[in-house]
Amino acid sequence: MRKIYVFDTTLRDGEQSPGVNLNMQEKVEIALQLEKLGVDRIEAGFPAASPGDLEGVASVARAVRNATIIGLSRSREQDIDAAREALRHAQDPCLHLFLATSPIHRKHKLRMEKQQVLETAEAAIRYAKKYFDKIEFSPEDAGRTELDFLCEVTEMAIRAGATVVNIPDTVGFLNPSEFGNIFKTLKENVPGIEKIQLSAHCHDDLGMATANALAAVLNGADQIEGTINGIGERAGNTSIEEVAMALETRQEFFQAKTSLVLSEIYRTSRLVSKLTGMDVPGNKAIVGANAFAHESGIHQDGMLKEKTTYEIMSPETIGLKESKLVLGKHSGRHAFREKLVDMGYDLGDEQVNAAFAKFKDLADKKKNVLDDDIRALLEEKLVSTPEVYVLDSLQVSYSNQAVPNASVRIYAEDGKVLEESADGNGSVDAIYNAIDKTTGEEVELEDYTIKSVSYGKDALGEVHVILGQKGVSVQGRGISTDILEASAKAYIDALNRLIEKRKTPTAKRSNVTLI
Repeated sequence: MRKIYVFDTTLRDGEQSPGVNLNMQEKVEIALQLEKLGVDRIEAGFPAASPGDLEGVASVARAVRNATIIGLSRSREQDIDAAREALRHAQDPCLHLFLATSPIHRKHKLRMEKQQVLETAEAAIRYAKKYFDKIEFSPEDAGRTELDFLCEVTEMAIRAGATVVNIPDTVGFLNPSEFGNIFKTLKENVPGIEKIQLSAHCHDDLGMATANALAAVLNGADQIEGTINGIGERAGNTSIEEVAMALETRQEFFQAKTSLVLSEIYRTSRLVSKLTGMDVPGNKAIVGANAFAHESGIHQDGMLKEKTTYEIMSPETIGLKESKLVLGKHSGRHAFREKLVDMGYDLGDEQVNAAFAKFKDLADKKKNVLDDDIRALLEEKLVSTPEVYVLDSLQVSYSNQAVPNASVRIYAEDGKVLEESADGNGSVDAIYNAIDKTTGEEVELEDYTIKSVSYGKDALGEVHVILGQKGVSVQGRGISTDILEASAKAYIDALNRLIEKRKTPTAKRSNVTLI
């Protein structure tokens, strides 16, 4: 069975999704979970984009020991030097160089002829080879590059010292037969192609990213690139979990598989969704809420008789438990700890004690505590933000015949107790106006979403907000059985992140199109 390497770009390409802005701690948390998932290669970011990006990549490089850590770089010496600095503590570093090759990019973006592209890329690879044993080279927009020129570029990259040549369908333009044919052509026509690995990087603009990645595998690709949940610029990237489960479920057809720990898929998906604030659609393949749900009477009848009539894979394979009710208010610490282990969490005594206290508080408010409730409790503070402000109490006065009013009591980090009240167009607006008065912060609410973590009238509500201030956007999250309290927690969480971000000097990101 041929092994397909998995190159995860959630922390780079995925973070380019509009509205997503991961801080350093969140990047490390996701990277450690990707390591647990068994990802072979993790693209941690674009070090030359800003000092913050460089430090983010460096933090991931220091934390992860069992995966190759990759930094993205344009074909420029200063970018390569920035990547060198970011990856100097990596156990297994790799540089990912790129340069556009398609006619439209050569003409309008680079203003280069073919020969200039070849010379620029070759010089960059040779310079990088002085410092990196592993180099991946990507001809950006390869999908719209002339096949004969793509063969020439690939041959040059091999000769210059690249160890992986990646073929990106940068704008999701190709169909599976076209994309697969590129790999077949390269395999048959490029001298020395057996010395390197070929990789596939697909975008989902026309909804064919996963199909294109699998077509590449059928035609000799050694590696697929993608993101968890398929997040990324525009319509996103190949969903790693979809490719992995397609190869696992149809082994006899593909004769290839990844080495991912499949039981970690669901937890990884949840973590990425939580920290990026990007919900997973209910009908999303593999990890969507409805992926293993059956409503049709005919389907239910078949499932009761034999699960394989309508399920081609089991929820347990990706780490989903079929049990619904887990623990209640009479459950003890030992049972709670065992449940956490069963759910895949490895926490220290102090973390377990803190989580157990939160669980007991929830159990007093909620009749049935479900797996998703416990995950939400743990993930709410999975990545801690310095708490400049902490919500102490909240009081809301509402009537459809009067103007809503909210009073908040907040603890500041200097020990002061701050209290204010304010009116608003609705209860949430009144709460946010009161918090603004209390903290003195002037921000714009760019997005507000609320969803139920589980089911029932006593379900936990999860609120996600995006706040903007002087061109900087941050996100915040809050959970509670009371959606107004969750709304206040999310807003204060975002304010704390905003204040933390102001303290961290970062340069403006480079305005470049990435693969």
